[in-house]
Amino acid sequence: MPIDSENTDHLTQYCFVIPCFNHSYKIFNVLQQLAHYQLHCFIIDDGSDIDKAEMLKNISQQFTWVTLHRLPTNQGKGVAVMTGMKLAYSQGYSHAIQIDADGQHNSHDIAKLIDQSLCHPKALISGKPVYDDSVPKHRLIARYITHFWVWIETLSFTIQDSMCGFRIYPLEQTMQIMNKNNIGNRMNFDTEIMVRLYWDGAEVIFIPTKVIYPADGLSHFRAVKDNLLISWMHTKLFFGMLPRAYALIKRDNSQQMPQQHWSQVNERKGLWGIKFILTAYRILGRKIAQLIMLPVILYFWLTGTTQRKASKAYLQLIKQQYPSVPLVNKNKLTTFQHFYRFGESLLDKLASWQGDITINDLYYPHKALCLEVIEKRQGIILLGSHLGDLEMCRAIANLSHHVTINALVFTRHATRFNQILATVNPKATINLIQVDTLNANSAILLKEKLDRGEWVAIMGDRTSTNPHQRTDDDAIIWANFLGQPAPFPKGPFILSSALGVPVYLVWGLKPNGRYQFYFEHFSEQLRLPRKERQQILQATVQRYATRLEYYCLMSPLDWFNFYDFWHYTKPTQLTKKR
Repeated sequence: MPIDSENTDHLTQYCFVIPCFNHSYKIFNVLQQLAHYQLHCFIIDDGSDIDKAEMLKNISQQFTWVTLHRLPTNQGKGVAVMTGMKLAYSQGYSHAIQIDADGQHNSHDIAKLIDQSLCHPKALISGKPVYDDSVPKHRLIARYITHFWVWIETLSFTIQDSMCGFRIYPLEQTMQIMNKNNIGNRMNFDTEIMVRLYWDGAEVIFIPTKVIYPADGLSHFRAVKDNLLISWMHTKLFFGMLPRAYALIKRDNSQQMPQQHWSQVNERKGLWGIKFILTAYRILGRKIAQLIMLPVILYFWLTGTTQRKASKAYLQLIKQQYPSVPLVNKNKLTTFQHFYRFGESLLDKLASWQGDITINDLYYPHKALCLEVIEKRQGIILLGSHLGDLEMCRAIANLSHHVTINALVFTRHATRFNQILATVNPKATINLIQVDTLNANSAILLKEKLDRGEWVAIMGDRTSTNPHQRTDDDAIIWANFLGQPAPFPKGPFILSSALGVPVYLVWGLKPNGRYQFYFEHFSEQLRLPRKERQQILQATVQRYATRLEYYCLMSPLDWFNFYDFWHYTKPTQLTKKR
């Protein structure tokens, strides 16, 4: 695979480092695959048996770009890798590409790692394993346990996998850390060096890569001794984290980002943590999942400066109208409670799809109207929002009334979370329609579903992600919301008009610990005649904003727009990454 970068002159400063212990029968194929890259390779024979060492010597002599260095006794993977990096650094190389000798790493992905390293020369670039069915289950369990401890040791979810031995090291910084610390010599090496590099301020970038476990693979993991070494490593790293705790938390807050459109704000890291919580819910129940969730939410709250600021501004507007907030104690209108309610909503999504929340658990004041619409078997538009839990409404409608609700989601922010939800419960992501922007193709697809009597849910409270709007007036309408002018998108209302079916508002709220479902008629058919189009749109959007405000005051902590909702920033066209 060609390396996608113009800066290839610096490749002469890159080399391979391969630790090898009795893997001589595999390494010939590995070297054949690496030959494509034309980079020097240091093989460190970690005290292989005599016959394997002789075979390795004969193989290495077939490649002029390979240097074989033999350790007299087996000292462990960590020693072998560090020996290779020291040799590389002493010969002027700036970066070392670590890869295993047994062929489990995908050599085709080396180009991706190098390209990222050329763009981020001071970063540690690591593979993030994507396993097939060959991976032993006990290995996966061990990895999740290590993930958990690494998140604690870094007070961050940045490190997505600390055990993959397929990575590129910036040698100068790595050598400094190796010289200052007693790094683990064996299977504890990969995790410890990554955590210490992170502590030292290095950026860590992950590239998904397929990893296989060959049926005839040879493992050198010593169940008792290596587990003891790894446990001791985590103990050292935990106590090493304590004096660094403030700096580690502050690190995520140090970079101030300019105001961006909501769709182009980087997704918060930590979806591994969310998956862990959702898995815990399925296996251990809600109470245990909530206990596990608490430190995760605390992390998001501490590090989410932008989101916390937006939450505070929103809650201040709510407090100004507190006499109109009948169901929530004013003392609970805090940013942390706001974050915690968002975390709870993730559990509610899963619970509703599992049938743990049923229609009998709901306060359902518009039940007669809803059942009447269901009886007609007519396609309708549900105009929703990011207030409350539309997912709970979809699940209960599907499970209790066999109504199919298709929800439009914007791929950029929905895909990763939906993938996680799907791994925990595949039913949760049925009938999601992923779109980048509302257009004619979207309308045709939705019309087909409506004609079949299905329902379509569209969010009406986030501005368009389309960067090609000629003017702001093409994309948004300003409406009064909680006493301030706020930008609302035109697209959902124009689309609803074009589809020509009745429109209903839907809200799934939990203001006082009890699930509440509201379903109300909005328009029999939105009509936007050309001459009065702008005036009618303005009145229609304001009517929607007024109902949104009403329900915000009813259940303020169910507001899940964690950005400056009242400030409009036009989306920019994203350039493709090299």
